[in-house]
This record gives sequence, C-alpha cells and structure tokens, in this order.
Amino acid sequence: MKLGEKLKYLRETEGELRGMGRAISQQEMVRALKAETGAALSQSYLSQIESGARPHLTNTTRQVLARFFKVHPGYLVDDPEGYHAELLSDARTLEDKLDLWLVSGAERFRKDPELKQSLVALAKHADSRRCLLLLNAVMETPGLVERLLEVLGGAGHRESSPPQRTQNARRNESKGRVTGNSDGSRSKTVLRG
Repeated sequence: MKLGEKLKYLRETEGELRGMGRAISQQEMVRALKAETGAALSQSYLSQIESGARPHLTNTTRQVLARFFKVHPGYLVDDPEGYHAELLSDARTLEDKLDLWLVSGAERFRKDPELKQSLVALAKHADSRRCLLLLNAVMETPGLVERLLEVLGGAGHRESSPPQRTQNARRNESKGRVTGNSDGSRSKTVLRG
C-alpha cells in the first residue's frame, strides 16, 4: 500500500472514530492537527501526499502524523512491492484495494448522502467483491431491478424515475388547479372550452 492510500484510509478511520460517519476532511484534519499536536501542516501538503505528488515525508511530519493517528511512524511509508503485514491471499489484497476504492469514491459523492452511505456500507461489508458481483447479476436479469425497486419502495431510485402523479394531483389538474408534482415543481392546468 502506498503512503497516500494509507493517509486516506487513516482519515476515513479517524472520521469514523470521531463519530462523523465519514472521513475527516483534509481541512478538518489540518485544524485538528494544530489543536491536538500544535503542529501546522497545510491542506495542500496533505493533498500532495495523498495524490502521490510527495511520496516521502520529513521525519518531523511523519512523527506528527503518527502521533495524531496513533500509529507507529514506520507505518507511514510506502510498503515494499509484494509486502503484507500478515499472510493474505491475493483475494484479500484485491478486496482491500476494492474497499479503499469504494471509500475514495464515497468521499467524491459527499453531496449525495444516500450514494455515499451506500458505497461506505459496501466497503465495510466482509465481502464487497461478492456484493458487486451480485449487483451485476441482478442488473443482468431482465426485469429484476425494476421488480426489486417496486418491492423496496423505490429506494435510491428517485432521481432516475419520472415524477409520479397522485390521484389527487390528477383530480386537481382536471379542475384547473395549481398542483405540486412529486419532484417539487408546480404546474397549473387550465380548463379548455
């Protein structure tokens, strides 16, 4: 695992430990570092570390981050190619990479809380790879997605489905009244003749 991936993982874990239900943002981390350790790091510096633009830390920065995250300073380096802290199968390594990718994706969709929460829940599942393969099988089975959405009450399907009109809305429209649509917009129907 690369240093940048480790830092992203530690931010995710730290956010969960602090009860945020999400990764602590880089900016929040900068403030917390200052308040808890007295050390000043910039958000752009953290971003460079995570993106791999800065593959190495100074010893001082490594010590500060290790103290903040409560990890051994030796953890905050790139692992050698093929290195594993424990005996892991290739499948477990793949699962870890998949989980990191899902958590990273969840952070990118923070403006869509339902999607973000779904990605994090998937990453936390013991076998996220199998869950994704199951989702693929569901999607490839004709009519199954629509049936499941119907049974589950349309969970997560609001934006992609057309607005549903209620019986009251149809009755009001026939009388020429202003009505509210399920998507929040309003419309007015005018009686003819």
